[in-house]
Amino acid sequence: MPDRSPNAFHTTCWTQVSAAHGTSPEAKQALRTLCEAYYSPIELFVQRSRHDSHDARDLTNEFFAKVLEGNSLGNVDRTRGRFRSYLLGAVKHFLGDHRDREQALKRGGGHSILSLDQHSSPDDSGSVSPAPITDPHGLPPDAYFDRQWALAVVERAIATLRTQAESAGDLARFEVLQHWLVTPSSHDTAIDAARSLNLSEVAFKVAVHRLRKQFRQIVVDHISSTVNDPADVQDELNYLISAMVSSTK
Repeated sequence: MPDRSPNAFHTTCWTQVSAAHGTSPEAKQALRTLCEAYYSPIELFVQRSRHDSHDARDLTNEFFAKVLEGNSLGNVDRTRGRFRSYLLGAVKHFLGDHRDREQALKRGGGHSILSLDQHSSPDDSGSVSPAPITDPHGLPPDAYFDRQWALAVVERAIATLRTQAESAGDLARFEVLQHWLVTPSSHDTAIDAARSLNLSEVAFKVAVHRLRKQFRQIVVDHISSTVNDPADVQDELNYLISAMVSSTK
């Protein structure tokens, strides 16, 4: 039976959003679910952009309000693939436009507002040509956002497992086993943990293996919800692992 808890991931989110261009009730709900998962990484990215914590929270709320309102993803290109990449580009445009508007107000002039989906600019003839997302205002490296994204995915996966364990009346066991999900401990520590659960060393290893398998599946389900092409799931999983490793250095 599929997990219906509030922390459950849904494997069709980004596909629903991009396929329906954000107009159907299902697509809007899917977008809301994705945004909830990305709120913390975006807020930390905004805060890293030299805004104080209170300002960062206000700007993050404003950013997600713009993403969620109306048909702000109407120009989503399915070939962009990853929701993570799309959202990072969108928030960089948002912050750049916010800073430009602040500077324009200081100068006493107006300033046009960029679309969250603007990935191109007009040339001299007035036609629009593709342009890559840039970082003209010296925003933090993309790697910082990716680390926060990876940590958020892991934290939500652990929260899902904790909810499941609590529902099954097995929370105490989970609290012991969870320490082996990401960072293995020493052999002696494992033996002590096994004894605390009245398990043999072999039974303890089996329990950890099963929990890791569940953990990995939850992470994969989440990643699947943020890419359009199933072939991208393994690459995105590898990227998450790489980002996690870099966060511990």
